[in-house]
Amino acid sequence: MNSSVLTEGKSVTVFASDYLNKLSGEKIERECKEFLRSGCRQLEVNFKNTEIINSIGISILLGVIDAASDFEADVVFSDVSEHTIELFEMLGLSTRVALRLR
Repeated sequence: MNSSVLTEGKSVTVFASDYLNKLSGEKIERECKEFLRSGCRQLEVNFKNTEIINSIGISILLGVIDAASDFEADVVFSDVSEHTIELFEMLGLSTRVALRLR
């Protein structure tokens, strides 16, 4: 469930856990908001290890996108499975972030 972080200049990559739910999602949200407040201008959430995202996880990702927008930062969801991309497209997230396939 632990996420890890990679920083490079004003870009930050946060690695999501295997199951993005309320607990793991709130941890990612806290990390992302902290980096945005400290000057991050490109926020990447890496889904390489993520197998499942529940509805609360989706809601939290929307909060991350909104927070990034408030700070005029770009958001990228990377290493996303085809199944998860379909979910993001169906829910409209793909219109608000850049998506990169696995």
